[in-house]
Amino acid sequence: MTQTGLHHLSGAALADERTTPRRSLLLLMAVATGLSCAGNYVAQPLLDLVAHDLGLGGASAGLVVTAAQAGYALGLMLLIPLGDVLDRRRLAVTLFSATAALLAVSAVAPSGPVLLVSTVLTGVTSVGAQVLVAHAAALAGAATRGRAVATVMAGVLLGGLLARTAAGGLAGLGSWRTPYAVLAVLMAGAAVTLHRVLPRLAVTADLAYGALLRSTLALLRDEPALRRRALLGALSFASYSVQLTSLTFLLARAPYGWSTAGIGLFSLIGAVGVLTMTFAARLGDRGHVQKVTGSATVLLLTGWLLLTAGAHHLVWLAAGVVALNIGQQAVLNTSQQVIYALRPEARNRMNSAFSTVFFLGGALGSALATLVWAMAGWTGAAIAGTALAAATVLVWLHERSR
Repeated sequence: MTQTGLHHLSGAALADERTTPRRSLLLLMAVATGLSCAGNYVAQPLLDLVAHDLGLGGASAGLVVTAAQAGYALGLMLLIPLGDVLDRRRLAVTLFSATAALLAVSAVAPSGPVLLVSTVLTGVTSVGAQVLVAHAAALAGAATRGRAVATVMAGVLLGGLLARTAAGGLAGLGSWRTPYAVLAVLMAGAAVTLHRVLPRLAVTADLAYGALLRSTLALLRDEPALRRRALLGALSFASYSVQLTSLTFLLARAPYGWSTAGIGLFSLIGAVGVLTMTFAARLGDRGHVQKVTGSATVLLLTGWLLLTAGAHHLVWLAAGVVALNIGQQAVLNTSQQVIYALRPEARNRMNSAFSTVFFLGGALGSALATLVWAMAGWTGAAIAGTALAAATVLVWLHERSR
């Protein structure tokens, strides 16, 4: 190993011995990650307004949401590994600044093609949120890493949940461009603040970009625990996404017949899952990762049993949504605890590999929900979601046996 490599590993080891970062810093990072992720969801309640103003068809307007997802996937694969070879603080600030600039472009977009391009690029740079998650893991010691990551990840998840509601409200005060403009200003403020307060840590690897990407793929090949956790995360997110997509169809039809605003407000009960992340993380930090994961997979399965009864009963539906949210978030948090402990010098590449597989699971779950709904409605969605939840239990049992 080169002297540079030894220096990098020494810096990583020192960082790993740190105690929990200041709570104020973690909360700031959580707010920043929430703002970054919000940019990928802000368009969802605005599609009709965008289509009317820019003269787009419904299908073309819908591509704006797809563009954000595609950009985010590219960013996970191509940008997150850079956190192991570049100053992570500078990388995060650069990505946040770029996201602010691209949101400003979206706010003044004169046509559909311009909006689509800016949305794709916004999705790419919004992975700055994941850079902060890995930074939180590096700042914390092993005994408190789960809580630190859970706090910052809460921002990621709440950003996605709250963005739709906030975007609708801001658009009502102005136009569909208003949420983009407000978020651009907030992201610029977040970039300046992170530049001032985010601690620097030593770079942990010395690789060319091509070798960096190849080593990310090699981690999936060489680390069985990473493969199992990536699969577990993908299955849990797929199960959750089946619910998220099909729930909209269910609530829009009899016996519910809710408006878009009502459906958006109902989805906010998912915040309960975010609020329980810290509790699950504390148990994980105390050495109960396997028990928490197992309980979470069983809760996913239980949630779908409740959701099946929720086709005609709102109480069971709400209980099932809460159970799925708690279970899915606990699987995610414990999986991050496992992967971040494997190779401290490769945390960003670990996160890149895990998050890409995790995200693909969610995308496949959404696609599956649309397919089974067309074939068998809520019953088909429940069967698909239950099967995916059962698969998470089996993967956990396999991991536990190992």
